[in-house]
Amino acid sequence: MKGRSGNKGVSYAKWGYIFIAPFFIAFFIFQLIPLVSTIYYSFFEYYRSGLKIIGPNPVGFDNYKALFDSDFLKYMGNTLILWISGFIPQIFVSLLLAAWFTDLRLRIRGKQFFKVVIYMPNLIMASAFAMLFFALFSDNGPVNGFLMSAGIIDKPFRFLSSVVGARGLVALMNFLMWFGNTTILLMAAVMGINPALFEAAELDGCSHLQMFFKITLPMIRPILVYVLITSMIGGLQMFDVPQILTNGNGNPNRTVTTIIMYLNNHLYSKNYGMAGAVSVILFLICAVLCIGVYFSLNSGDDGMGGKKKKKKKGGVSV
Repeated sequence: MKGRSGNKGVSYAKWGYIFIAPFFIAFFIFQLIPLVSTIYYSFFEYYRSGLKIIGPNPVGFDNYKALFDSDFLKYMGNTLILWISGFIPQIFVSLLLAAWFTDLRLRIRGKQFFKVVIYMPNLIMASAFAMLFFALFSDNGPVNGFLMSAGIIDKPFRFLSSVVGARGLVALMNFLMWFGNTTILLMAAVMGINPALFEAAELDGCSHLQMFFKITLPMIRPILVYVLITSMIGGLQMFDVPQILTNGNGNPNRTVTTIIMYLNNHLYSKNYGMAGAVSVILFLICAVLCIGVYFSLNSGDDGMGGKKKKKKKGGVSV
């Protein structure tokens, strides 16, 4: 009888490739091909004039030159202002709520209820949220009615006709829609910290503020990096809220026009070459900012550019 040692072992590697194949097929068809096509057509003159299609005619970097000769940098500044205005209060409030809800010494009751309540705005469609704010803060809306009846203002304040008012409403909506999601993520990160660290710090006489800055923040840094990067990507792609709130005009004086609204105008006019150039520039900006944030916040971690300590054994460094 032949021994079993000569039989070939069963390889299950092929099943792994079969299971991950659908993802790569979908990625190749719906993401990689459109990405390559967008970059390709950004170097062409390709638009529609009435019923006539012009191009594609190669023009080199003319689309990019025309892009920076336009108001693109102004729209980039608008986008960053709107994102930062909503993100700073969002991360501040989310950190505060995460610290409160995870502190066992406070003994807050109904935590599950509060989690559901603060997450609920994230479930509302951005278009519905924008329409709600449009109705609330209109010239004859209930907000102006309350302010006038309380004697705070004499005449209706035109929120959507002032730069501060329009930008403030967009930032407020982004804050209300996303602070609940950020709070849940940060709570999960804080709950993953070893409680022994807080107990030891309390025995050493550390205050709540010292424990927050010396223990909590350093331990949840990976989640903070994730929140910052995803929020930055979402902020640079901001479209639906300012589009609906300003009826697609970005007024007053185009101070609420974002990069994606500018891109949508080129897609609506069938100017595919300029739309491709805007998409490529936006992709590069997102990539550079995300890489910069990632390495700046992880520069002190072991294995991320930090200096490794040399160990010596018998007088010889190894």
